[in-house]
Amino acid sequence: MTTVYETMYILRPDLGDEQVEQAIAKYQNLLREQGSEEIEIQNRGKRRLAYEIKKHRDGIYIQFNYTAPAKAIAPLERAMRLSEEVIRYLTVKQEVHEEKPAKVAAPV
Repeated sequence: MTTVYETMYILRPDLGDEQVEQAIAKYQNLLREQGSEEIEIQNRGKRRLAYEIKKHRDGIYIQFNYTAPAKAIAPLERAMRLSEEVIRYLTVKQEVHEEKPAKVAAPV
């Protein structure tokens, strides 16, 4: 069974554009290998952090929205935890509201 997930992660601010693209491709390929589909990527750009993380005041925010089996999350987060370029990450399971057919009023 697949579920909809959102993963937001913050990259070090000193990475160049090419390194950012490589990091995005790396995690996107990792998700695909684990059976993820419909991966939507949003590069939110460099932003000021609310507080200092690993001696960085800024970070490059990247957001992934995707459908994946539950077993795909652990390898992704493990790769991010071991990476020197990722300073923070968070994966959230999204609630998908199925559209119910509207009730039709009975004819009078």
